[in-house]
Amino acid sequence: MLSRKKHPALSFLSPGVACRPFLTLMACLILLSGRSADAQETFVQPTAKLITTFSFSLFTGGVIILKAKLGDFPDSLNFILDTGSGGISLDSMTCLRLKLTPQPSDRTILGIAGVRQVKFLYNETLHLPGLSVDSLNFHVNDYDILTSVYGEKVDGIIGYSFLTRYIVQINYDSLKINVYSKGSFRYPKGGYLLRPVIASLPILNAQVSDAQKIPSRFYFDTGAGLCTLLSSDFVSDSALLDSRKKSYYTQAQGLGGKATMKLTTVREVRIGPFRFRKVPTYIFDDQYNVTSYPNLGGLIGNDILRRFNVILNYSNRMIYLTPNTHYREQFDYSYTGLGIYWVDGEIRVGDVMKESPAEKAGLKEDDVVLAVGNNFSNNIQSYKNLLQNTGDRVKIIIKRNGELQQLYMRVKSIK
Repeated sequence: MLSRKKHPALSFLSPGVACRPFLTLMACLILLSGRSADAQETFVQPTAKLITTFSFSLFTGGVIILKAKLGDFPDSLNFILDTGSGGISLDSMTCLRLKLTPQPSDRTILGIAGVRQVKFLYNETLHLPGLSVDSLNFHVNDYDILTSVYGEKVDGIIGYSFLTRYIVQINYDSLKINVYSKGSFRYPKGGYLLRPVIASLPILNAQVSDAQKIPSRFYFDTGAGLCTLLSSDFVSDSALLDSRKKSYYTQAQGLGGKATMKLTTVREVRIGPFRFRKVPTYIFDDQYNVTSYPNLGGLIGNDILRRFNVILNYSNRMIYLTPNTHYREQFDYSYTGLGIYWVDGEIRVGDVMKESPAEKAGLKEDDVVLAVGNNFSNNIQSYKNLLQNTGDRVKIIIKRNGELQQLYMRVKSIK
């Protein structure tokens, strides 16, 4: 289990309340001196109003998926809510299916596995439950890799273009999102207020500790289904890791495709007063400088952020975190070296890392996975969950060259 430090509830005073005794004292001094006081006026933001509430679901790693409609099309589409996106986007195959014609542009997007030039759909409207958002410019990208990873069609990503217009409250306990108009907002008790830098992506201060305690800045990324991702340059230059610590090669997926990374743990990650111990961490060679080293050390993903109920107030550059019922859940320390993907209605083996439990079990690329344990659901999320039980000897039924085989794999722990 995770070791956590208990933190008392924090309370916050508005500037007006905090200054009231000082202003009263100043008024008394002015009256006693016989001087006249000039009238002072302060403009106050209107109170933020609740616009709508709607449900969301979670993919592996705590990634948020929500339903929305585009323009006049009647079918609901699946969008990932992603603070790691500097705009809003639509899948190229979804555009093709809806017979939309994106316009060429000279703009590019950057992902962990490459750089891509993108086309745009201009001045579109997104319809969320109870809210229509107009005048949106969608860039178009290929999200086939995300669909294959999650086993459910990913039609697009909602990021900065939406989040900058509203105050967005994400409740991971109720799986509900509240959307408010901009304005003065009363934050609940028991949380902590972050003051990130927000250009298009929020950047927060945090501390990572292992052999060294290293304060740095990190992207706040709800679209990343992991705990932390650090650039190898940051890890090397800071001498962060204990040299005796073992790491394991694995594959991760994101914009641009796949990238080989190392998986290990760090002793502690600290965000404000919140401390997480023995945190699973990916380390990768950031050849496209996605993490903007040396300005940033990497990113903090949603397998940490889902442990809070989150309020995103981009216009005031505020992110408010309140620990929720998932706060003390154990992290996923499993390691199989196995990558499985949803391909044409089947779950197939895509990656088998050398000397991994998957290779030792005899699994091979392009095997069709029919069952994990006694689960024949053909649901990739269920299979991945069953492969997270460290120490278990898991039965995997596959089809290879038309023949059924029963293999056994021991799930390793990186802890």
